[in-house]
Amino acid sequence: METSIKGKTVLVTGGTNGLGLVTARELARMGAQVTIISRNAEKCAAVAEAIQAETGNPVDFIVADLATLAGIRQAAASFKQRHTQLHVLVNNAGAMFARRQLTSDGFEMTFALNHLNYFLLTNLLLDVLKASAPARIVNVSSGAHLGASLDFDNLQGENHFAGMQAYGQSKLANVLFTYELAHRLEGTGVTVNALHPGFIATGFARNNGVFYNIGMKIIGLFIRKPDQGAQTSIYLASSPEVEGLSGKYFVDCKAVDSSPRSYDQALAEKLWQVSLELTGKVN
Repeated sequence: METSIKGKTVLVTGGTNGLGLVTARELARMGAQVTIISRNAEKCAAVAEAIQAETGNPVDFIVADLATLAGIRQAAASFKQRHTQLHVLVNNAGAMFARRQLTSDGFEMTFALNHLNYFLLTNLLLDVLKASAPARIVNVSSGAHLGASLDFDNLQGENHFAGMQAYGQSKLANVLFTYELAHRLEGTGVTVNALHPGFIATGFARNNGVFYNIGMKIIGLFIRKPDQGAQTSIYLASSPEVEGLSGKYFVDCKAVDSSPRSYDQALAEKLWQVSLELTGKVN
């Protein structure tokens, strides 16, 4: 595939495992200057070293917990200290939690990691993205958003909680955020698109105990591997075919319709305002 990524500065969150690792590795192989973010310092260093050994291209890393507001702010500040440009931001870090857990900020973990992370990190890096235009934002969502809805009276699972329902809601939030951000970025030279990678054999959901772990290992024998699932992220980050294209939802490297709810502009605007309130002053 012809690409336009060589020499560009790229940031990939959740870059030590699964889709994020493959995305970071392949973009580095294409000549991008890649930085990965993960909360595990030892794993970050090891993955960066392994990608460099395999591709011959140095990979930088930032250690930060993207489930916390302080961690997100630390990650953005660390990146800006090292880089004056950012051509591609791949928001990939995420997880599903079967039981309701709270972050140190008091937020429900799925919503915090899967949505507030995307929202705050992107907004903190918008100035660098705009200064580097043309630039791209790639938001990894999921087909799980298709049957989901947003309940602002139970956004954090305060009244009732189901793991997959919370996950679907967070992935709908990714798409709503993508569309609203695309609208706000019109004319800036920065594009933003969302994607569904397919059902992938990664470490997904294995943080939920032995039964989930065994179940996901069995399912993993029959579903896509990370190398396949990462292709749409890589495509949106690097292909000239999507230069200037914004506010779309992709599956298998093709723009398709997302759920009817995801096109509700009033819902997207409300989510934006609530996210601003929850994350505090962005800048």
